[in-house]
Amino acid sequence: MYLYQLVLEGNVLSNNDVHLARYITIAADIAEKIVRGEYQEGQKVFGRSTLAGKYSVSPETIRRALTLLQEVGIVDVAPGIGVVVKSVAEAQNYLHDFDQRLVLAGIHEKLHQLVKERDRLNNEISKLMEELLQHTYQLESRLNKIEEWKVLTDSPLVGKMLAETELNDSRVLAILRKGQGDIIDPSPDSLILAGDILTIYGRLDTAAREGLVRL
Repeated sequence: MYLYQLVLEGNVLSNNDVHLARYITIAADIAEKIVRGEYQEGQKVFGRSTLAGKYSVSPETIRRALTLLQEVGIVDVAPGIGVVVKSVAEAQNYLHDFDQRLVLAGIHEKLHQLVKERDRLNNEISKLMEELLQHTYQLESRLNKIEEWKVLTDSPLVGKMLAETELNDSRVLAILRKGQGDIIDPSPDSLILAGDILTIYGRLDTAAREGLVRL
């Protein structure tokens, strides 16, 4: 688990490769040299300064790499003695584990990028859907106007239900009645009274306009 956290630390995806912290790659390189036999068990490895010069990094970077190798049992770091190779077998295990974790880290990062791309696309789709609905509503409003008509006192509509009038061919969205407020989506048996203001969706023919005045 510790190695997995290190593999994930600070990595970014570029051309499908996972780039790791420098000390992690140095640790893997030293482990590989141990496995290849360049360093034998019990052999003292070069000091930090020499390794820092060899890898062109700071001594602190080498210290972190050696600490990592020590924690997994590949080397011993003893004051006054230096760095001694402890186990070739552990170096082999480390490299195997490193390769597997590297693959997992790459998959993890690729999945993360795909999820971000999916979220971006979903956001774009939502914006386009909202824009489409808005333009559709505007177009529909131009083609089928929503208008308000006031019922006059002498209108033949007074006292009739909506179902009994020519307004059936249009849609009465609401009736504004003084003292009562809006009657939203009135039913066909709703009575029409003098002074009502009808919110109508669609166009009224000449017969339907009798006794009405547009506001």
